[in-house]
Amino acid sequence: MKKILLVEDDPAIRRALLDDFRHEGYDVDYAGNGEDGLKMGQNLDYDIILLDLMLPGIDGLDICKELRRKDIGTPIIMVTAKSQDWDKVIGLELGADDYVTKPFSPFELRARVKAVLRRTNSSEKKKADHSLESGPFALHPLKHECTISGKPITLTHIEFSLMQLLLTRPGEVLNRDEILDYVWGKDVMVTRRTVDTHIGNLRRKIGDDPENPNWIFSVRNMGYKWIG
Repeated sequence: MKKILLVEDDPAIRRALLDDFRHEGYDVDYAGNGEDGLKMGQNLDYDIILLDLMLPGIDGLDICKELRRKDIGTPIIMVTAKSQDWDKVIGLELGADDYVTKPFSPFELRARVKAVLRRTNSSEKKKADHSLESGPFALHPLKHECTISGKPITLTHIEFSLMQLLLTRPGEVLNRDEILDYVWGKDVMVTRRTVDTHIGNLRRKIGDDPENPNWIFSVRNMGYKWIG
């Protein structure tokens, strides 16, 4: 049974979503404010987090940012209002996996949840094929672990998928559209800038200087390649 954390302050919306997802066979916990949502979101038992953007106390963007800063890789779907298009982009850059816009139908949200879980499960199956190594780096898919000279570093689900793609195709120039399709899937509207943001996050974690790269090389007007 998949476990969902619902972070939503509107009692009517929260009750409707709780009833709907529980009826569909999901195990659902909820938080009614930002502080509780941030605290509960650090529990690694959840398969996915549904995170409202506008919350009392800590808002959804700050919760997403803090969870990713703490290396919590649980998939996140942001729930936004129509007027918050820019916040959708920021949320995806901060590490959210998808978003849905209010008002939405229960069917649409269930479809989004299933799509994110399907992508996550699909990438886990891909990762299970074999470990990948390059220079001091080793990617161990079954453990969802990346090591540098034997020392583990923590990557989010998105960063891990980026690293896997780069190590699987060393020396090849990967354009941003290829990266978007592989990491986020074709059913998520993610900007190319989001790729750059997450590449930057990955570079910082592996200690690669973008001005003098040893591993991830930027190809102007095209994309990125692994040069290790």
